[in-house]
Amino acid sequence: MNGLAAPTLAAFMVGSGITHFAAPGYFHDLVPSWLPARSAVVVVSGLADIAVGVLVAVPATRAVGGWATGALITAYLPAHLEPLRHRNTARRPFDRPVGVAARVVVNLGYVAWAAAVARGATGRSRTG
Repeated sequence: MNGLAAPTLAAFMVGSGITHFAAPGYFHDLVPSWLPARSAVVVVSGLADIAVGVLVAVPATRAVGGWATGALITAYLPAHLEPLRHRNTARRPFDRPVGVAARVVVNLGYVAWAAAVARGATGRSRTG
């Protein structure tokens, strides 16, 4: 695995977490309508993004951080599928079926990235 994969993933997740606080409205709109306390969900998910990013950044916790990142991003998939429930009223292109499909594919790529970082960290810890 490329030596930049882990630090880049860590920065991406920490940056995403910070963005939850800098632009909460964007993330509030992503929270599925059936979840209560949408603002709290934005705060908790922002903190979770930061936490997994820090875990990935630290070599000793990189493997667990990678797996936690993959699990967290997987947990976000319902938010990306939610617009399909409202497809007849979707106003934004990324809320229409093709946009939703693109969002899911991109997020599955993030999950694969996180898994590759975790596997790379696990392989190094066994051999090093």
